[in-house]
Amino acid sequence: MPATPAAALAAAILRLLRPLVRICLRNGLPYGAFAELAKTVYVEVAAGEFPLAGRKQSLSRVSVLTGLSRKEVSRVRNLAAPNDGVAVARYNRAARVISGWVRDPAFGEPAGGPARLPVEGAGASFATLVKHYSGDVPPRAILDELVRVGAVELLNGGQVRLLARAYLPATGEVEKLAILGADTADLIATIDHNLRGGAETAWLQRKVAYDNLSEEAVGRFRPLAARRAQGLLEELDEWLATRDRDLHPAVAGSGHHRVGLGIYYFEDDLAKDE
Repeated sequence: MPATPAAALAAAILRLLRPLVRICLRNGLPYGAFAELAKTVYVEVAAGEFPLAGRKQSLSRVSVLTGLSRKEVSRVRNLAAPNDGVAVARYNRAARVISGWVRDPAFGEPAGGPARLPVEGAGASFATLVKHYSGDVPPRAILDELVRVGAVELLNGGQVRLLARAYLPATGEVEKLAILGADTADLIATIDHNLRGGAETAWLQRKVAYDNLSEEAVGRFRPLAARRAQGLLEELDEWLATRDRDLHPAVAGSGHHRVGLGIYYFEDDLAKDE
């Protein structure tokens, strides 16, 4: 067990970097490009989040914090950072449309469940659904995206049927990699919050795991976990949606916050590791 916080942090970074480096190598990102990205974030965070009280952040201060030379800090600050904002926005919009379709009775069957919707129309149509849950984005753009990733299908007669109760792109590396950044950043930010605060201010961070299960037990657990997790997320989605001021501008309250809960499944074949 690491004896110091520095050693514990180093061990944790090695562990979290392994799956990330695996993705980098699979997508052709060499070490040099990764190192440049790391420098960019070091400089950005040092400049924006670690100033001395009452003093403007200086180039020398950023250099001391990051261990980079002043010349290198200046160079890195002038680099154009890659931007996945379009892919992340598409992810968020598509997810909101699907969640609204799943839980809003205005777009559901009388017996329950999401209805098949006509593409256009003033009533319960796909265009109305998109307008209500995704603002002024053209309905056709959302429809094409959901068809592309296999979340919906177009039926004969101009109707749309929902195939998946969540937006998880089956195709499209750009969208999948955008989700990598958005969702992993949220998890690490929660861990960072909990590292800095006490138990009374800790955010929810839990998992359940056992390490000596049979293949048969794992096969039963996968659908159980997916079903129970999806049910919880849909319940919380309904609660949050009624309080979201984009969907309900009349909702009162102060501040402007983003909040959510993420659930993920993991699995290792320990027999292969051994």
